[in-house]
Amino acid sequence: MHIEPGVVDGAKIVLSYATAAASFGLAAKLAMDTIRRDGGVAALALRSVFTTALVFCFFELLPHYPVGVSEVHFILGSTLYLIFGAGPAAIGLAAGLLLQGVLFAPADLPQYFVNITTLIVPLWAVSLLAKKIIPSQTPYVEVKYWQALALSTAYQGGIVAWVAFWAFYGSGFGAANLTAVASFSGAYMLVVVLEPLADLAVLAAAKTLAPFSQNRLLYNRLHHPAT
Repeated sequence: MHIEPGVVDGAKIVLSYATAAASFGLAAKLAMDTIRRDGGVAALALRSVFTTALVFCFFELLPHYPVGVSEVHFILGSTLYLIFGAGPAAIGLAAGLLLQGVLFAPADLPQYFVNITTLIVPLWAVSLLAKKIIPSQTPYVEVKYWQALALSTAYQGGIVAWVAFWAFYGSGFGAANLTAVASFSGAYMLVVVLEPLADLAVLAAAKTLAPFSQNRLLYNRLHHPAT
């Protein structure tokens, strides 16, 4: 989802500053929810350090390749949400993306606000969807495949939608751009298929961490009903 340099540039990139500001506002709201309801500042800080490190590794170590207007990545956003909660996941996505850009991909930094919008708004949507489709008495380690599929599809679908928006906004609806967007969207279907399996594998492993379910590193909802 690292949109290619030049897709949105010039005066048009100003819009990304506004959408990123809204995205940071959503991240702040999600972070405050963690502070109030799930362990306080210490838990938020600890989880955010871990999610930042994980996001950085996802971007650098997992398979990724350019297709059309962007790059296909295994971001595992819904996995981060289920294990660490929405607030730490949002901070980790923002900080991990920035760290990767500063250290290894400075050419991506002008598109940082474009990419941060693409990552955080779908995460916020996932947090809302989870409240709708997962009963409050169900710990996340008991999530079913269809629920993991719904969360992952919502996240990845949100990424595809935002990438398409930025591509059409920046470069118009010419045949070449339409083909590039279609190529990216098609390639991302592999992520939609595989990420729910990753979610369930990680959640299955998380069941073995039940003795540590009160640890501040883990989202309380992972092993316990919603409060």
